[in-house]
Amino acid sequence: MSVYPRRERRPVLAAAGVAAGVGVLGTITTDLGPWYMHLHKPAWQPPDALFGPIWTLIFALAALSFIIYWRELASRNDRLEVIAAFLMNGFLNVSWSLLFFRVERPDWALYEVAFLWTSIVVMIVLVKRSSTSAAVLLFPYLIWVSFATALNLKIVQLNTPFGHAG
Repeated sequence: MSVYPRRERRPVLAAAGVAAGVGVLGTITTDLGPWYMHLHKPAWQPPDALFGPIWTLIFALAALSFIIYWRELASRNDRLEVIAAFLMNGFLNVSWSLLFFRVERPDWALYEVAFLWTSIVVMIVLVKRSSTSAAVLLFPYLIWVSFATALNLKIVQLNTPFGHAG
């Protein structure tokens, strides 16, 4: 017999599943092949091997944030808003990887990252209504995407133009 009733386990399983799904899709869309390896990158870029563990931690914290929020709020409408915000964020996260790595357009990814960053702020605002601790767990995500935005910008500056046959 479980400590939590079945209905209490659903948000945990859903949050873990979505976080894992976004992580897997992000991994699949991230191609560190020849095109990426030939890009000029700033000296302050972390080693490529650190990105996976950092994203894993960020997705785990986001899932935990969602679970804490879910358990502290009873309103169905508020829950639907937060579910939509988290799902939109996952979509935007994967879209950035697609644009940067698969389409090979860091310049387009730089525009898209503004929407990703905004979606994190929206998630923080929505979960903070009922749980400050859930909101705080999302700040590493916001900080990391802010750093990634600066990195994306520098890569665009060092490698422009994109999309031209060379």
